[in-house]
Amino acid sequence: MIEVRRSVERGHAEHGWLDSHHTFSFADYFDPDFMGFGPLRVINEDRVQPGQGFGTHGHRDMEIVSYVLEGALEHRDSMGNGSVLRPGFVQRMTAGTGVRHSEFNHSPSELVHFLQIWIVPDKTGLEPGYEEKRFPDAEKQGALRLIASRDGRDGSVLVHQDVDLYASLLAPDDAVVHRARPGRRTWIQVARGEVDVNGERLRAGDGAAIVDEEQIDIRAASATELLLFDMP
Repeated sequence: MIEVRRSVERGHAEHGWLDSHHTFSFADYFDPDFMGFGPLRVINEDRVQPGQGFGTHGHRDMEIVSYVLEGALEHRDSMGNGSVLRPGFVQRMTAGTGVRHSEFNHSPSELVHFLQIWIVPDKTGLEPGYEEKRFPDAEKQGALRLIASRDGRDGSVLVHQDVDLYASLLAPDDAVVHRARPGRRTWIQVARGEVDVNGERLRAGDGAAIVDEEQIDIRAASATELLLFDMP
């Protein structure tokens, strides 16, 4: 079964400096039918104006993954980490017992476009932690590249939950297959382009909740970038 979450159905917040679309309920946007999917709690697609950003604020008991699509995202946190993330980088922050951080557009002239993902951890009160890695386009091209997992295998960043997160770059007519184990569910989020997922057309900004499908066939109709979450 596939349930499609169309881009235009998402929550939307326009703050001048920030244009944000919420796949699931977030901040002032509330939809009781979209409170998350399994341990996946937030997918926000954010575009931040040059030199602007999120001032220092706090989080607890959440795994926060940032995936940069365009531009440069500057991060600083209370653990002493500071970096500039560009396309190809994946950042994981374990908020745990509490962490404060800020995120800004590092560029004075270009937008930064990124996905912010929140995953509920398998336990509360974890020690705060931070990790970032770069995944070259060549590793994602025409493939599902594991970028986050519970055990950090294959060079992925480690998240404290039984979630496998894959990224893929597909040229037109490229096809990939994901086989879900029994008892697992899948979420696909299209960042750009168009794909057919088991015959269902998804476009940029669309998401799809997939359950009870042993094989998930993905074929690109145009140049596409997407994320795939495999979880309990």
